Amino acid sequence: MALTEVVAALIWRGDRFLICQRPAHKARGLLWEFVGGKVEPGETGEQALMRECREELDIGVRVGEAFFEVTHTYPDLTVHLTLFRAEIAEGEPRRLEHNDLRWITVQEIPDYPFCPADEAILRALRQGEARR
Repeated sequence: MALTEVVAALIWRGDRFLICQRPAHKARGLLWEFVGGKVEPGETGEQALMRECREELDIGVRVGEAFFEVTHTYPDLTVHLTLFRAEIAEGEPRRLEHNDLRWITVQEIPDYPFCPADEAILRALRQGEARR
């Protein structure tokens, strides 16, 4: 199975970070995730993340350093996910693609069913490794 490069954003607002609920009709529908998506040919991870944030949330972001990388195999694909620290440079997140958006605290992570590829990232957040 081919490896799909995927990027996502860890965006903090105070002590809360942004999560997005996948549309019901997509693979892993209604599970929660970080905003992001596939890296297209010719794009860097940072460029892909800026494009995805604009397409999915109508926001401009400043992309910082990579915080976490993980490879996960789903039944239909294998992803190499790079989570970047990012901050909103312009706009306010709007639901253009997702079912819902939430700003949650680290303590609220167990209240949301996340995509399996995010589990290691969520453990790192809960252990306090991702503070700004």
